[in-house]
Amino acid sequence: MSPVKAQPAVAALDSHRTLAISPLLSPSLLRHELPADELVADCVTRSRAEVVDVLDGRDDRLLVVVGPCSIHDPVAALDYAHRLAARAEQLADRLLVVMRTYFEKPRSTVGWKGLVNDPGLDESFDVNRGLRTARALLLDVLSLGLPVGCEFLDPITPQYISDLVTWGSIGARTAASQVHRQLVSGLSMPVGIKNGTDGDVQVAVDAVRAASTRHVFMGINPDGLAALISTSGNPDAHIILRGGSRGPNYGAADVSAALDRLTEAGLPRRVIVDASHGNSGKDHVRQAEVVADLAARIAEGDRDVTGIMMESFLVPGRQDLGPDMAYGQSVTDACMGWDTTSALLDELAAAVARRRG
Repeated sequence: MSPVKAQPAVAALDSHRTLAISPLLSPSLLRHELPADELVADCVTRSRAEVVDVLDGRDDRLLVVVGPCSIHDPVAALDYAHRLAARAEQLADRLLVVMRTYFEKPRSTVGWKGLVNDPGLDESFDVNRGLRTARALLLDVLSLGLPVGCEFLDPITPQYISDLVTWGSIGARTAASQVHRQLVSGLSMPVGIKNGTDGDVQVAVDAVRAASTRHVFMGINPDGLAALISTSGNPDAHIILRGGSRGPNYGAADVSAALDRLTEAGLPRRVIVDASHGNSGKDHVRQAEVVADLAARIAEGDRDVTGIMMESFLVPGRQDLGPDMAYGQSVTDACMGWDTTSALLDELAAAVARRRG
């Protein structure tokens, strides 16, 4: 009996809705093109250790992760970084400032998915260009001595930029994802995991617990080839309270309850509060009210909150993508403007000083 030849239809069984498969540069090639020099490496290594010391209470400063909701304009982002680096240096004895440099934007339905995915803001989806742009910007910010923080959304992206990141985060939409919990278990920096979009804190506690243990999972190696990844677990994962559809959760009672959940799970008592999202009702003006409330508690001696997140850019508010966009204004969630941000940094630094007294 002669062998049966494969029919043309068989080859198309797994490509019914795939329009194209294009080459993607490898992580090792990108790191070779845009390497981290000794100054950058020292900044990342030092600041990672400092963040862990703050989270664990060995350093009594306050961690402040602040910056744009997502970066769409590298020029404006670097402008912001210069201003923030100067303020961070002035307040370094009381605040440990990390610039929020988010390149991937999770969407509830559809929309612009971030600089890595669509750097041209035009649905051309030149991901290779996006990866190069993102890494180049991180190097520029780090050269100022300013540490950076990123949210990791696609599990492949960290291979291209994670060596430059001081602090990472997992968003509310992916906190329950096994893929992202495994990813965190192998990352070399402390990572904050947000409570669910509905306000569920337990999902973040469970994620921290899962991320702190060993995992074996499929991924890619530095050459971009399929690989089996074995991790040791991340002992520096922690939770982020960001509020939710149930309402805000930055109050003292909410923070205390979250810390108790961590204790019950046998995990370190470490909490960061996100002043935006559900905690501000997605109102960028109300972010300042949340930060002011937290600053007052810190000034009175509160040590439960080890860090604060703020969404901030040069110009307050937000705008839609288009041909005549304002310089330095967010195209995703609305952000506080620079003047408000600078004043809040002073307020938080003063609160830390009073707490010491």
